[in-house]
This record gives sequence, C-alpha cells and structure tokens, in this order.
Amino acid sequence: MSSTNLFALSASMTRSPPGTAGGRWEKTRFREEAARDPERTGAGPGRQTSTAGTPTSGGRGFAGAIRDGLSRRKCSLEKAGLPPPPLLPRFGPKRRKMLLELSEEHREHLSFLPKVDYAVVAEFGRIALEFLRKGSNPKVYEGAARKLNVSSNTVQHGVEGLTYLLTESSKLMISELDFQDSVLVLGFSEDLNKLLLQLYLDHRKEIRTILSELAPVFPSYHNLEWRLDVQLASRCLRQQIKPAMTLKLHLSQDGEHSNQVLQTDPATLLHLIQQLEQALGEMKTNHCRRIVRNIK
Repeated sequence: MSSTNLFALSASMTRSPPGTAGGRWEKTRFREEAARDPERTGAGPGRQTSTAGTPTSGGRGFAGAIRDGLSRRKCSLEKAGLPPPPLLPRFGPKRRKMLLELSEEHREHLSFLPKVDYAVVAEFGRIALEFLRKGSNPKVYEGAARKLNVSSNTVQHGVEGLTYLLTESSKLMISELDFQDSVLVLGFSEDLNKLLLQLYLDHRKEIRTILSELAPVFPSYHNLEWRLDVQLASRCLRQQIKPAMTLKLHLSQDGEHSNQVLQTDPATLLHLIQQLEQALGEMKTNHCRRIVRNIK
C-alpha cells in the first residue's frame, strides 16, 4: 500500500461519523471513558459533568477547578511518598492602615505621661474632655501641678498632647489596631498603651459629638434673584455692548434671613460656574469620598 493510501486511510479513521459534529463525537467519547475510569478523567465523586459533556468544578469556577486538580495531585503524591504541593494563595482586599502622624512637639508633650501614675493619666483624659467642652482652665492646671510638684505648663502641655491624640483619632475613627500602632512609636509601656486605647474607645463617640457641636455654622442658600443689564450706548461712545449681571443672594442662618447683592460680567460668571463644576467633580473622586466618610 502506498503512502498516499495510508494517509487517506488514517484521515478516514479520524473523521467524525456521518451526521455528527466532531465536537459532539469527542464529548460522547469522553462520557464513555468517564464511565469506564472516572479517576483518570477527573469525573469522580465531588466532580460534576455539564450537559455538554465537559467536566466542571461544581459551579466554583476556574479557581475551584485548580484546587480540585491540586487535591488529586496531592493524593497521588502521598501514595508515592512525595511531599504535597504548596497551597494556592488566597487573595483578598487589603486593609488600609490609617496611622496618626505625631510631630516632635506632640511627642514631647506626651512624654510626661509615663512619669505619672495611671490614675493621673485617666484624670488627664477627663480634663481633656472638659477642655473640649469649656475651653482651657488655668486653675485646673495649677491645682494638678501642685499635687504633682511640677510646673503648670508641663501639666497643660500634657493635657493638650492627650487632647490632640484623642481628637485626631476620633476624627479619623481609626481602628484599635491602628491606634495601637500609632502610639507604639512613643515608646510607652504596654499597660500605658492599653490605658490610652481604653480612653479612646470610651470617649470617641462623645468627642465626635463635641466636635460636631463646635463646628462653625455658615449661612445657607435660600433663594436667588438675577437681572441682566446691557449698556448699548453712552455720551462718549454711541455704539457699544457692555453686559452686566446683577445677583441678589438670599441667605438664611439660625432662622434669620439676609441678602447679598453682587454684580459681575458674564465672563467672570462663566469662570465661576466652571470652578464650581470642577469642585463638584472632585467631590465624586474616591479620594474625596474617603475623606468625607472619615469626617462623618
């Protein structure tokens, strides 16, 4: 038999049966092999076969198929006495750390806390809350300084440093882990770090409430009236076009209304509109949304 006849014979043997597609023939052959030897084809227990005849991973997708393959490989390696393959890494969303940046001045003010008892540190926390509510009180600093045999400035700086630590942490609503990492650079003892963490957890809601009350209240928009004036001629110039936009802005604050009259040219007004639209577009970015979320 010649080489041409051999090639034709092999082509006829690999050709699909009449009336069936090549893909369907291969899928039928896979089903028959899976029925005879499920372990070799990977269609054993815990493994599903789709209606098209191709093996699936129980609806778990590509990662599930890879893990099933690794589990079968692990079983075969254990039978051969070889070490198992390494596990697949699990990728997930990384937690974003938010640490406080303390300046050298703040660190110097807080360095006074390890020199006093823990009860004094707790009392400093109470004074810090009073400082936020009512402001600074020199008499309180002088009384604490006489008890501790230190200057009133040292006590005041210690309270102010603790106030800054608590207020900044409450503004950002940092987690317990981030707070511990932030105070770790101060070199305090573990007990003192736990005490500061407890002060933060106990008073952060109250501090945020106080800060929201201390926020300045600005006038809010109530209404707007406008008028367009166009000067077409004057004594010096018979033909001219000089537009001017007059705006009357109605504002309200604490139930009281006020008016502001503004006048500008159309070019400046268009520039103002562009800047406001740009600011609104910046508020939609992820960075600004993250800042607003932390402020709230």
